[in-house]
Amino acid sequence: MGFTIGGIRGTDKPRTGSRRRARASDRTTVAEYTGLWGWTAVPGARALDGACSCGAAACAAPGAHPLDFAPEVPAGATLDEVTDTWAQFPGASVLLPVGRAFDAIEVAETAGRRALVRLERMGLPLGPVTVTPDGRAQFFVAPGAATELPQLLYRMGWDDAALDLHGLGPGDHITAPPSDRGGLGPVRWLRSPALDTATNPPQARLLLGTLAYVAHRSPA
Repeated sequence: MGFTIGGIRGTDKPRTGSRRRARASDRTTVAEYTGLWGWTAVPGARALDGACSCGAAACAAPGAHPLDFAPEVPAGATLDEVTDTWAQFPGASVLLPVGRAFDAIEVAETAGRRALVRLERMGLPLGPVTVTPDGRAQFFVAPGAATELPQLLYRMGWDDAALDLHGLGPGDHITAPPSDRGGLGPVRWLRSPALDTATNPPQARLLLGTLAYVAHRSPA
């Protein structure tokens, strides 16, 4: 027997014939990500009281991973194409694969908010920024940043500092606003996507110095 969380029944196969059951808000959100911003999306698990809708009792990331039996919705997908897929997984969270249109640099929320103010004042190019309910800020940057991050930090003299700063790249997924993450609450935009940066986010090196400096000075 499976269990039901947020409309997803653990261990169940995708539902068929349920096109009308997918909430309109879910469909339009995913269609915006795929059609307007040019991102791939994938249905993700939900969590309640620590239990994951994937049905695995020992799930390593409850409510924060893709459903392994769910297909991706590719960049460029239309509302009808999104509906056909998402209707099979009503209540699924929306996840964005990292390492394709963007990588991400993740810092503590406090540091991220302070860094964002500095970066905006400096007039530097910025992409979208999310903030998660568990207190993380994620800055979208050009693909390849996660791999290059150690070398970039070394060149900037931050390689020996104890920084709460991490790169997210291929194989990682970001929970997209306004989906719930891990049963803790919704992910939100700290800086919303824009047409000029959604598919062309800034190079990590342009932001990294400020992010590292603020992360170093911000309290743990």
